[in-house]
Amino acid sequence: MPTNSMPTDTASVLRHLPWNIGVRKPDPTIVVDDLVRSFGGLTAVAVEHLEFQRGAITGLIGPNGAGKTTLFNLLTGFDQPNTGQWSFDGRSLGRLKPHQVARLGVVRTFQLTKALSRLTVLENMKLGAQDQKGEKFLAALLPGWRAQEREIEARAMDLLTRFKLDAKAQDFAGTLSGGQRKLLEMARALMCEPKVVMLDEPMAGVNPALTQSLLEHVKNLREEGMTVIFVEHDMDVVRDISDWVVVMAAGRVIAEGPPESISQNKDVVDAYLGAHHDAPLTAEEEELVLAEAEVAIAAEKAEDADLPTETTRGL
Repeated sequence: MPTNSMPTDTASVLRHLPWNIGVRKPDPTIVVDDLVRSFGGLTAVAVEHLEFQRGAITGLIGPNGAGKTTLFNLLTGFDQPNTGQWSFDGRSLGRLKPHQVARLGVVRTFQLTKALSRLTVLENMKLGAQDQKGEKFLAALLPGWRAQEREIEARAMDLLTRFKLDAKAQDFAGTLSGGQRKLLEMARALMCEPKVVMLDEPMAGVNPALTQSLLEHVKNLREEGMTVIFVEHDMDVVRDISDWVVVMAAGRVIAEGPPESISQNKDVVDAYLGAHHDAPLTAEEEELVLAEAEVAIAAEKAEDADLPTETTRGL
């Protein structure tokens, strides 16, 4: 936990930490060690040590194919690693199924929303509640489950009102816009009263009118004491709401620190834009580029010379 000499505000506490990969956090809720996931000869994730601070908003960024979604899948039980350990509040999450991870308090949303199109918005919300007595055959025969059902429906309507979806409660989820589905998925995740919310590109495909609303909802999750981890490509969004940023490239963590530190990190700039993207070529490099171009042109001319002419094709 943060010491008395450090600020109590989570963001301020994190700003006192060194900008080192794998830095120890004052109060981590999820801890990852030696996590490796390979697909054939491709290593999608290779994280040596990573901690996510409790009560903070952590942005997970990186170029396409960096391993961000794969890491999400591993942490939430949708995939299993080749090696490694990861825990939530000191309890190992290894080999747990997604619903078991969710019951412990770690829930996620998806880049492509998973709303059930032929159920109403309210029915989608009610599916997110846990420990429903009416789902069990014997308990469903007793009258007690109906009171719980009313409580669940009331909580679902409260959340829909908060996310400004209450007017859509009786509409089929399939009729919602892309942005409204993102809101529904976030609201449904809150039905199980999670401790950690993991959002995979929550702003992707959302029109500007709803983006600000989503941003405010993410900030509110932190104010309510939840830990938020989100994948995002829009750096303006990352700078706006993140307390801490973790950068991945080629499956590895290449940097972490407060948002303002990331744009100053050469490894991050190279990962996104390519090494030496803004450096002028030296005379030697220019000569090498010209020589390579001349070789390529000569090879193309040689290939053209070897192609059969219209006359020789008939022989």
